[in-house]
Amino acid sequence: MSPPQSPNSSRDQVRPLAPSSHRIHIENEEGVNYTSTSGIELSKKQRRRRRCIKCCGCCGVTTIIIGIVILILALTVFKVKDPTIRMNSIRFEGLSSLTSSSNLQTNMNITVSADISIKNPNAVSFKFKPATASLIYSDRIIAEAMLPRGSARARRTFSMNVNVMVMVEKLIVIPRLSSDLIAGELPISMSTNINGKVNLGVIKKSVDIRMNCNMVVDLQRQDVKDIDCERKVSL
Repeated sequence: MSPPQSPNSSRDQVRPLAPSSHRIHIENEEGVNYTSTSGIELSKKQRRRRRCIKCCGCCGVTTIIIGIVILILALTVFKVKDPTIRMNSIRFEGLSSLTSSSNLQTNMNITVSADISIKNPNAVSFKFKPATASLIYSDRIIAEAMLPRGSARARRTFSMNVNVMVMVEKLIVIPRLSSDLIAGELPISMSTNINGKVNLGVIKKSVDIRMNCNMVVDLQRQDVKDIDCERKVSL
C-alpha cells in the first residue's frame, strides 16, 4: 500500500495555473480600491487627443492642397486676359453735302457706320455696360452714339454696328472747315470707351477698353483712308 498523501500535497496538485492576464485589486489605507489591468492601454483623453491631432492635420493638409490648386488655376486657366477691340470697317454716307464751302447744304446729315468687334480670350464671358462712341473733328465732339450693354462669350468675338449721325450745321461753326474743304480732306477721329467686368467666381475684375481711331475722310473719293487706331486696356 502506498503511503497516504497529505492534504497540502493534494492541493498543490489540483491548483490551476494563473491566467496570463488578470486583474489585481489593491486597497489602500483609506479603503479606496484601485484596479490595474495587465497590458498597455491608452486612456480616453489620450485617444481623444490623438484623434483631434489627426483631424487637424488632415484639415490643414486639405486646405493647403485646395489653396495650391486655386492658385494654379488663378495663374493659368482663370487668369484675366485683356479683351481686344478692333475697328473692322467704317464708312461715311452723305459726304456729297460737303462739296465746297460756298455750297454747303446745312439741312443734310452725314451718317457714319462703323463695324467694331470685341474679342474675349477669357474662359468666361466679358459683360460690359452701355458705352459711348464719339466722333471728333478739330478737337470738338460733333456727334455721339450710345452703344447698348452686351456680353462677349468665352473665347468668342462679339461684333456690333455703330451708327453716328452728324449734322452739317454743327460743322459750319468750326473755323478750319473751309480750309479742309479746299484741301478735300477732313481729319476725323472716333473714340470708343467700354467698361465691363470679367467674373471668374472668386475673382472679379473690372476691365476698361478704350479705342481711338484717327482717319482722313477723302471728299473726292467719298472714302476713308489712313486709319490708325490706338487701343488701351485697363484692369
